[in-house]
Amino acid sequence: MRAFLQGARLESVFPIAATVEDAQIREWPWRAIGLFAGGSALCLALVWGGTAGTGGASDAAAGIDFGLTDVSMPASLPFLALLKLVAAAAIGLLVTLVHAPASRDRRLNRSMEQAQVLLCVAGALVMIIIGNNLARAFGIAGAASIIRFRTPVEDPKDITILFLLMGLGMAAGLGAFATAGLAAAFLCVCLLALDRFPSEQRPRELLVDIVAEGREFPVVHVESVFARNGIIFEPRDVSQGKATSVKYHVSLDRRLSLEELSAQLSGAASGVVSVAWKNPKKGS
Repeated sequence: MRAFLQGARLESVFPIAATVEDAQIREWPWRAIGLFAGGSALCLALVWGGTAGTGGASDAAAGIDFGLTDVSMPASLPFLALLKLVAAAAIGLLVTLVHAPASRDRRLNRSMEQAQVLLCVAGALVMIIIGNNLARAFGIAGAASIIRFRTPVEDPKDITILFLLMGLGMAAGLGAFATAGLAAAFLCVCLLALDRFPSEQRPRELLVDIVAEGREFPVVHVESVFARNGIIFEPRDVSQGKATSVKYHVSLDRRLSLEELSAQLSGAASGVVSVAWKNPKKGS
């Protein structure tokens, strides 16, 4: 059976163990355990620091400064600001690590993951700079109006996560560590709980352009990969030259990884040299 699975190139689809005993042994989810332990420790530390009064009390009692006076900064404030930035970065990293596996229908790209962490830090930095100074608040608002973010975000959930991370960063920047810690823990629990809700997801419609060497296209190999992964396909365009290119219109489960499918299609001795995925045009 093992030789049959390897001969059919199904070892990347089904996990193969050496013995039945090895297959029956379930590995501990060490990544989930470590994430839970680290996240719990971070949130408890933030709550403890906030209840101990490590930040924000002196700023709240100082009132609003309209920017007409120049108050000297105590020597301890820069280190407190650094602590707030570190706390914001840790919160952003925790939420990103929880949010990444929760997005099962697609994988977060590296830019989005980095943007989530940096946006949380940006929220903390903005609140640190503003403090109680009203003039600084207007200055930062004017500077922020110049920036235009034109990167499209397909999933409304990602936009909501970015908005919430900005709020968590602002809480850390204000020194409200207890609020930031409890809110981060609540957000992580909400992400995990929402991911457990059953949902009827529509299949993903894509166009895939597969290019093979020579004039012979590996139809059997490509269609067997589609069949193993439960993909409904329809050939659209065929072009031949020094290389043969076939475009398929496919309907697949949103939880399937396009990177994994590309690896299966361009496997060893398949003859496939490139696989390109793109969204179909409307009406196609």
